[in-house]
Amino acid sequence: MQHNASLTTPYAIRNMIRNEDYTGHTSGFVPGFVQANLVILPERYAFDFLQFCQANKKACPIVASSRTPGAIDIPNVAHDLDIRTDLPRYRLFKKGQLIEEVTNIKEHWRDDLVTFLIGCSFSFEESLQAAGIEIRNITEHKNVPMYMTNIACESAGIFHSNMVVSMRPMKPADAIRAIQICSRFPDVHGAPVHFGDPAAIGISNINRPNFGESVSIKEGEVPVFWACGVTPQVAIANAAPDFCITHSPGHMLITDIQNTHISAF
Repeated sequence: MQHNASLTTPYAIRNMIRNEDYTGHTSGFVPGFVQANLVILPERYAFDFLQFCQANKKACPIVASSRTPGAIDIPNVAHDLDIRTDLPRYRLFKKGQLIEEVTNIKEHWRDDLVTFLIGCSFSFEESLQAAGIEIRNITEHKNVPMYMTNIACESAGIFHSNMVVSMRPMKPADAIRAIQICSRFPDVHGAPVHFGDPAAIGISNINRPNFGESVSIKEGEVPVFWACGVTPQVAIANAAPDFCITHSPGHMLITDIQNTHISAF
C-alpha cells in the first residue's frame, strides 16, 4: 500500500491492518485523526505506569486506557477496535528484554492486561503541514528519527527513564512557528522541548537515531526535537516487568478521534 492511505478512513485502515494487508509505519496516514502509541501491561503494574505517565505528560500524554483488564476495545477511541490486531506491528517484552516483533498479539493475550494509548507526534504533523512547513520524514517516506537524550523523566514506582525525542529539521523561522502551532496540542506532546545543538540534550550523532530512520538536514536548517511516545518503552525496558506489549516505533493505532477535538485552543 502506498502513502495515499490519506484517501480513506481510520476504520478502513484499521481493517487493512487487521487483515495484515499493511504492516508498515503510519506517518502521514489519514490526516485529521489522532494516532496513538500503545502500552499493554499486566494489571499489577498499571498504577505505577499511570503515575509515570501523569508525572511526565510531555512525553507520555495518555489519550485513553481500557476500562477493565482484559478488554480488547476502547469504544470512545475507535469503532469496532480490536487492540490485538489493529496496529501494524507490535513488540513483546519479557523482563524488559525485547523478545519478538509480531503483526498481531492474539496468541499472547491475557485477561489481566491493561491497555494505555499515548499521544503521538504524527497527530500534529498535519497542522504543521497546513501551515506550509515541510515534514521531512513524510516527504522522504521514512519513519521519523527518534533519539535517546540526557533529559531525565520523573520516576514513578518501578518506572524510570530519560526522555526519548523525535526530530524534524526546519528553518529557524519555521521552528518558531512550529512552537506556536504545537503549543495547541498538549495531548500529543505539545511544543518542542529543544531545537538547535543536539549535543545539548545528549545526542552525539544526529545521523544515527536510536529508533526510526535518519532524514536529510539541509543547509540553513536546525533540528527541532519533540518529546516522544517511545519514552515509555525505555521506561519499561528499565523497569523490566515480567511481561509487556508495545507498538513498534512508528507503527501506531489510528483512532477515530479528530485532531481538532484535542486542540487546547
